[in-house]
Amino acid sequence: MRNLETAAAQVDLAAAGFYEGLAPIELANHRKVLEAFHEAGVSSYHLGESTGYGYDDDGRDTLEAVFAKVFGAERALVRGQIVSGTHAIALCLYGILRPGDLLVTVQGKPYDTLDKVIGVRWEADGSLAQLGVRYREVELLPDGGMDWQSLDQILRQRVKMILVQRSSGYSRRAALDMAGLRRLCAFVKERQPDTVILVDNCYGEFVEASEPTENGADIIAGSLIKNPGGGLAPTGGYVAGADKLVRMAANRLTAPGLGAGVGPSLGWLRLFYQGLYLAPHLVMEALRGAIWGALFFRKLGYEVYPAPEAPRTDIIQAVVMGSPERLEAFCRCIQAVSPVDSHVTPIPSTLPGYEHPVIMAAGTFVQGASLEFTADAPVREPYAVYFQGGLSLYYTKMGFIRVAEAIKRNGW
Repeated sequence: MRNLETAAAQVDLAAAGFYEGLAPIELANHRKVLEAFHEAGVSSYHLGESTGYGYDDDGRDTLEAVFAKVFGAERALVRGQIVSGTHAIALCLYGILRPGDLLVTVQGKPYDTLDKVIGVRWEADGSLAQLGVRYREVELLPDGGMDWQSLDQILRQRVKMILVQRSSGYSRRAALDMAGLRRLCAFVKERQPDTVILVDNCYGEFVEASEPTENGADIIAGSLIKNPGGGLAPTGGYVAGADKLVRMAANRLTAPGLGAGVGPSLGWLRLFYQGLYLAPHLVMEALRGAIWGALFFRKLGYEVYPAPEAPRTDIIQAVVMGSPERLEAFCRCIQAVSPVDSHVTPIPSTLPGYEHPVIMAAGTFVQGASLEFTADAPVREPYAVYFQGGLSLYYTKMGFIRVAEAIKRNGW
């Protein structure tokens, strides 16, 4: 399909200009990670493992010191026992909030998997609502901006925690960049200095030259099989921020009195260290793929969010496919160019924590590893697909071209 080859070549030329702006960020984050390794004195014996209770695991504790330094935080909790970003966020919510406290989101509905955790739309045993935590949402304005007036109103009562989602998630709103987060944190702290600001940092690590904990957030949480695991972490998640708050989250991971002092590292440590070391480059490789995909699909006539020229603060790229057939074709083609399970055909299905059927393409070495190159979407109008990751720009380009060929061949 020669016209697709021509379009791809034109996108290559256009994308080069956008890539130039990523180089200074990548260099700054490489420097930050390397300095953290040096300051912590990372040694070969730190790459070993502990078993059982995991008492006195110096490799684990040193890794957490490295993460804390990288994120500009007082303390970090980095564990393979944290199974997902949602789990890491839940540790913060359950560790810090108490019955009667008020939790507020400032970007409307949070990511789908938090619905049952909070309990605002779903009754689930052990939800925050069931435990007596109150919840309010502040919706974004129609233009996607923060509703400062409504936020000011809600801050006239005692708010224990503000939950902020850095990425766009399953929406077409703009992700929250660090400049916007600084403004939000200042706004909240001017009115209620003791309000805890928790940021869901999933998909955002190393996309900008600074992190939320360097821009006013009290605590952040994320997954190691996304950005900071560098494509190598086989599982795990992290929490970083103020010392007291991270300790409270650690008490929910294990038990009060045990906290961060237990938890074996098993055979994960070398992969966690090495993944973090590689992450600044691989996150930028994923971002180059997102920019290339945005340019390519916009050239083919599809709506894309964010636009190729828009500033980036996460690795998620949305393409509005306009029909369930094209949506499913997109995911099946991404699966078909994957290194693992390329012969498998994704189909929409119900998943825990999601309101609509979801189709996922993830032929990854680590199950669900979003930095490797995945695509997924809730099957609902306007049938937007969300892709992220890509450890190599060339693999992502092959996937996108295959999508376009399939759509053209079937006349959709």
